[in-house]
Amino acid sequence: MRRQALLASIALLVLLAGCLGPLQTTSSPAAATDAEGTTLSTTGTGSVDAEADLAVVSVAVVATADSADAARGQVATDVERMRTALREAGVPDDAVTTASFAVFPEYDYTDGERTERGFRAVHAFRIETEPARAGEVVDVAVGNGASEVQGVSFTLTDETRAALRAQAIERAVAAARTDADAMAETVGLSVTGVETMSTAGGFTPVERFDVAESAADGARTSFEPGPVRVSVTVQVTYRAA
Repeated sequence: MRRQALLASIALLVLLAGCLGPLQTTSSPAAATDAEGTTLSTTGTGSVDAEADLAVVSVAVVATADSADAARGQVATDVERMRTALREAGVPDDAVTTASFAVFPEYDYTDGERTERGFRAVHAFRIETEPARAGEVVDVAVGNGASEVQGVSFTLTDETRAALRAQAIERAVAAARTDADAMAETVGLSVTGVETMSTAGGFTPVERFDVAESAADGARTSFEPGPVRVSVTVQVTYRAA
């Protein structure tokens, strides 16, 4: 009996040793997988400056009258005169578009009482032209029916903006990669690829309305537009090992 009990104990110990061996070797692959899965997240910004190649002149034709229809009719007459003058100045019809139109009553307020004093009609336009002709367009519009110049902006055409944005993205990605390489080097790693990448940003138009002198005094309107900046920010997550 003692011999049989001793043999059974030895067999049990051998069995337990066989079970414990594999359990002690499974942790190494998990540690290697963690190292291979290291990621670095960086942000890069790139920008490009360029001269504006598009000017947008915002003007409005305004008229007041005793009735809404009379105000509307006066605006329609002045608008036709302005558009004819712009056409004769070489501004194509499709470069002149309506921005807004409204006809509304105006009131006087005396001793807390409201008295209607007529109607105002406003037809606002957006006129696109070359930056060098922005002052001329203002003078033609104001001299032929436009009552208000609501602003002048110097910006970029769609084609130019797309080309500059591509350059800005290239610079932003290069800046992000430079930071990623520096981060990886500090911990003894190297960048091995890109995990994710996204971008945001646009362009900054130059808004100006600083008419030098009144055209009525014999001087021409002139502008001095500054550069337009296209800026892009990219967020990149890199793989490193």
